[in-house]
Amino acid sequence: MPEIERKSKITASRKLMLKSLMLAKAKECWEQEHEEREAEKVRYLAERIPKLQTRGLSLSALQDLCRELHAKVEVVDEERYDIEAKCLHNTREIKDLKLKVLDLRGKFKRPPLRRVRVSADAMLRALLGSKHKVSMDLRANLKSVKKEDTEKERPVEVGDWRKNVEAMSGMEGRKKMFDAAKSPTSQ
Repeated sequence: MPEIERKSKITASRKLMLKSLMLAKAKECWEQEHEEREAEKVRYLAERIPKLQTRGLSLSALQDLCRELHAKVEVVDEERYDIEAKCLHNTREIKDLKLKVLDLRGKFKRPPLRRVRVSADAMLRALLGSKHKVSMDLRANLKSVKKEDTEKERPVEVGDWRKNVEAMSGMEGRKKMFDAAKSPTSQ
């Protein structure tokens, strides 16, 4: 059965119109929320800070008013300092907990490593410690082989290669190759 392509039930222009309506509604909600925040701020400040009446006050009354305001400022400043200290403590604690979570997960940020050329001896000394004297002179451990021994094992026939090709061509040559392969095992 051939697959039937599903067409969107909403046209592109309808999608665009719906998107613009959603954005307009979101903007309207955001502006209303902003106005509500401003009104709450004004209400809070009006509640906390009464209007000052300084007209007609004597010098001693003004000094008392200043002392009173200064005491209120100190109380607010202490509260601000305490809240700031709590915030710093909480952020440090959050950072420590994040590090613990990363440790538990096993995911660490690995620093980019540089390639360093180290000899095999130095690497073994670093791994095994300075007590172990291990030499990585690989050539010293090789078995020595004399050239004369290898030449005796494989005698090389030097001849005219054209004769060899002519002799091996055809069925006679194939039989000779078969007999030559069979003869070393039978000996």
